[in-house]
Amino acid sequence: MMRTAMPAAGALRGVALAALLVASPAAYAACDAGPGVLRGETPKVALAFRTTPPVIKVGELFSLQAQVCPQEGVSVAGLKVDAGMPAHKHGMNYQPRVSSTGAGKYTATGLMFHMPGQWQFTFDVETPAGRERIRVDYTAE
Repeated sequence: MMRTAMPAAGALRGVALAALLVASPAAYAACDAGPGVLRGETPKVALAFRTTPPVIKVGELFSLQAQVCPQEGVSVAGLKVDAGMPAHKHGMNYQPRVSSTGAGKYTATGLMFHMPGQWQFTFDVETPAGRERIRVDYTAE
């Protein structure tokens, strides 16, 4: 999945995320978010997230807020977040910290893209049946 276009107004992005976060995490369709929210999915879980700041600046720390939306009957036990540059075969120089904020919502802090180019977020959604891996591409300029 490629990076979605960023809205001109940051407020629009906040409204889209607010609508996303009030939805029930058991509702798979709740991760169908509007402009400015990035999304990925597997057959069992969907994930929507936004970054703070909205546009990631190379060499600056950023955080992200994610909502995990499992299919009916799938429970989520946790989330791990990482990112790397597949073409360069390396990851970030920082280890992000992920914390649950309840109801399928997570915050990851301490992320940094140290060079421009094609990055790939990796989200490992932990379920009782095993890991669901979601990858989302992002171009840092």
